[in-house]
Amino acid sequence: MTGFSLIGQQQAIELLQQALKANCIAPAYLFTGPLGIGRSLMAKGFTQELICHGVPPEQQARYRQRAQDGNHPDVLSILPTYLHQGQLLTAQEAEAQGLKRKAPPQIRIEQIREIAHFLSHPPLEACRSVVVIEEAQTMTEGAANALLKTLEEPGIATLLLIAPSTDSLLPTLVSRCHTIPFYRLSQAETAQVLEQTGHKHILEHPELMEIAQGSPGEAIIAYELWQTIPEGLRNSLTHLPSPPLKLLELAKIISQELEPETQLWLVDYLQYYYWHTHHNQRALKCLEKTKQTLLSYVQSRLVWEWTLLELAKN
Repeated sequence: MTGFSLIGQQQAIELLQQALKANCIAPAYLFTGPLGIGRSLMAKGFTQELICHGVPPEQQARYRQRAQDGNHPDVLSILPTYLHQGQLLTAQEAEAQGLKRKAPPQIRIEQIREIAHFLSHPPLEACRSVVVIEEAQTMTEGAANALLKTLEEPGIATLLLIAPSTDSLLPTLVSRCHTIPFYRLSQAETAQVLEQTGHKHILEHPELMEIAQGSPGEAIIAYELWQTIPEGLRNSLTHLPSPPLKLLELAKIISQELEPETQLWLVDYLQYYYWHTHHNQRALKCLEKTKQTLLSYVQSRLVWEWTLLELAKN
């Protein structure tokens, strides 16, 4: 079963391999766990196994390659989207067009209708169709209710939903899926993944490794975001200037120069710093409130002004 090669998720691998071996494949699976630990990689590997299941060996290499390239006719991938001028754009497509949105992308009812249309036809080459829904927790209410109908009668197909937890989806959706849990990796496993993927240099930053908490993907994202924050700004945030006007100026720089995603990660970085440097519970509570307020899309400059003034009191 060549589609499975993932460090640190042996339980998930064994559960899926057993389903294939016993020819007892569920209509829908839910891969749960935090970001960056291999859920999407496993979905790609399992997809390859599914479309090759029951297919003559001489055709399997071609099927795998087409699935890997994203152009197999019996595989449909769904990503959260933005609605822009009547078009649905993924986050990557929106970025390529220079579009910026404060709210995160969502999986919309139009995309669930696309799934229903895709599954209304029998598979063209494989013995079954496969649908992969990334970030399923972003489904709108209408999309989630529409997906329920599809899960009741999926036809000759298997749906793979990827979400952080069962709590992030409607219980009625979860009940129709076979849940496969994924777990954070050990320190050694995380290091192994980073070395194999060409990110060994991240191991030189223990603070980023600790913030990632056993997620190689989050460690990579943390390093990329950390690099986008100017060194002078990082130093100012860990050695706050005392004059209030300087703090207000610092808040202005953060809100204007850093993307919303980077600002949220910066909160995590500061939580790590204030705990490991000062063991300051008050600062942690302050920064947790900062994160929740930023997620509410309050004007970020005001949020950072309050945050920095509060942190300066410690």
